[in-house]
Amino acid sequence: MKNRKIFIGADHAGYNLKEELKKYLSYLDFAVEDMGSYRFKAQDDYPDFMFRVAEAISKNPKEYRGIVIGGSGQGEAMATNKVKGIRTAVVYDQYSAKMSREHNDANIMALGAKTMDFKKAKNLVKIWLQTPFSQEKRHQRRLRKIAKMENKLFK
Repeated sequence: MKNRKIFIGADHAGYNLKEELKKYLSYLDFAVEDMGSYRFKAQDDYPDFMFRVAEAISKNPKEYRGIVIGGSGQGEAMATNKVKGIRTAVVYDQYSAKMSREHNDANIMALGAKTMDFKKAKNLVKIWLQTPFSQEKRHQRRLRKIAKMENKLFK
């Protein structure tokens, strides 16, 4: 990965995992930009933090990366995928971590804090960050189709 900047955000369910991953990402020499939640607040709403991450990445979606964390990662992916240029994948095992980057050039990974511990999350983050997009023509063609639809929807 050329750019060593990564944006991270979580709601109350993902707050503790986010705090642990921030330390790990710093250890890996990433400049981590925390987009919230900045403290545990049981009544917060995940879209508030997810949109911050997605909007930051949308400024340079080919270079920037992000991690969003909630209870399951599902709502976080749904929210971030509403932003043009964002391709968020819910990552839950080694295969999904690798394929979301290699075949889909995902620029945000969504993790479920209630579905994994820190050790598993750390492993998935490492795989995801180290896996490049394959550049295969079939995958490029598919991403162009997604971009074409985005351009229709986001005029």
